[in-house]
Amino acid sequence: KSFKVVTEPPDGLKLNMRSTLSKIDEDLLEESQHQSFRPLVYALTFLHAVIQERRKYGKIGWNVMYDFNESDFSISRKLMALYLTKAWEDGDESMPWGSLKYLVGDAMYGGRVSDDMDRRVLSTYLNEYFGDFLFDTNNKFFFSRDGFDYSLPVSRINTVEEIRQYVETFPLTNSPAVFGLHPNAEIGYFMSFTNDLWHTLISLQPRTGDTGSGLSREEQIYNTATDLLSKIPIIKSDIGSFDVGAVRNELMAKNGGEQPTPCQVVLLQEIELWNALCKRMSSSLILLKKALDGEIGMSERLDEISDALFNGYLPLFWAKLAPATEKRLGSWMVHFIKRHRQYEKWIKEGEPQVFWLSGLHIPESYLTALVQTTCRRKGWPLDKSTMCTFVTKYKNVDDISKEKGNTLMDGSYVSGLYLEGAGWNSDLSQLERQKPKELVVELPFLQVVPIESSRLKSQGAFRTPVYTTSQRRNAAGVGLVFEADLSTNIHASFWALQGVAIVMNKSD
Repeated sequence: KSFKVVTEPPDGLKLNMRSTLSKIDEDLLEESQHQSFRPLVYALTFLHAVIQERRKYGKIGWNVMYDFNESDFSISRKLMALYLTKAWEDGDESMPWGSLKYLVGDAMYGGRVSDDMDRRVLSTYLNEYFGDFLFDTNNKFFFSRDGFDYSLPVSRINTVEEIRQYVETFPLTNSPAVFGLHPNAEIGYFMSFTNDLWHTLISLQPRTGDTGSGLSREEQIYNTATDLLSKIPIIKSDIGSFDVGAVRNELMAKNGGEQPTPCQVVLLQEIELWNALCKRMSSSLILLKKALDGEIGMSERLDEISDALFNGYLPLFWAKLAPATEKRLGSWMVHFIKRHRQYEKWIKEGEPQVFWLSGLHIPESYLTALVQTTCRRKGWPLDKSTMCTFVTKYKNVDDISKEKGNTLMDGSYVSGLYLEGAGWNSDLSQLERQKPKELVVELPFLQVVPIESSRLKSQGAFRTPVYTTSQRRNAAGVGLVFEADLSTNIHASFWALQGVAIVMNKSD
């Protein structure tokens, strides 16, 4: 065994900056004679603390938990000294902001950032903290004014000790708004912490004894397995819920003998994945019941499934064949049954007018099929086509049916999308600040329309990532489905720092 020893940054903006400044002395501040060097070292210290503290708020802070550390700060400071010294020796009146932003934001700190949306956040911080506005005497610059006026020290020639004394005036605790987040982000942080705590406590509960309902642990698991088994729509153990061959023939008959359309190909792929999930669930539950009856031995895998059923979680063995989810077993089964109904309706009645995108195993394939269908009909090159989106005012299918001319020739209406990090103004059809204690809001139907790339314009809109779950995108890049344009009258940098995103599945 081996142990990795790490130094965690102090908790809180003030303590973080205090720790960083404790490693700086007057000699380091003499690395450059440029009059802006010391204020920029302070700005870099503030930036370093902010991007580290943002990790506290989980996925709404950063999609990936990056290991920003003292070496990033140290090398960034040295690069700033090098470029500012050159500007001072050459007598340049203008600051090399472009070079500094690239070196600090793209090369050093940005070198750790693997996610495009995280890179957008980091770039926004650089644009907010680095510029001539830092030294505007007519309009004093503030990093933040939430609860405290976080600004530059008054003089450009502050000593290290004076800078430290100024930082000591900061409050010990600060709101998420200091980092550009909504105060609701703190609620999300505490909820996540509490959920993790309860998950741990549940996993530690004893595996023997009375469950409190008069049933033994084994009896409760057996009853749960029986109930779940009755809800799995399976026609044969070797086929699953749908006979893929029969469905293909039915679709071709509807097409007049023609091959399935791109969207129908997606349907066939989806039901194959669905069948695999149903067969795994059914076979494992049958074996689990036999093991509980003593007919066969309890394997390690069956033991893991029984623990998950008893604790109310989705077994990992099933989750490997299911779309990503943060739901517990009960709500996941509701989602499971709803998925089956959509597949059935799709096979019998054709493509739904409003598509529940969350019910697909691979939603990206359906969106690609929409673009491909339009390209075939209009003769567009596929590699020069994309899709545009806008949020409608419809919230149920009947609203669309009541209005004439709403049947789409191309594209589709999409439902089941939830907005995180912002609210939605239905009257103005645009983003608005979150309401207190309202962490997630359901969006009206989203209209997805294929379009030629050269005609796509997104002015007055915020490019919003759409993720499968609230866990967003992981380090391997898994989780991002597509990007939607949401109308706004506020600058995009505001929403980028707020961590705005759309998710297709709410967490319990």
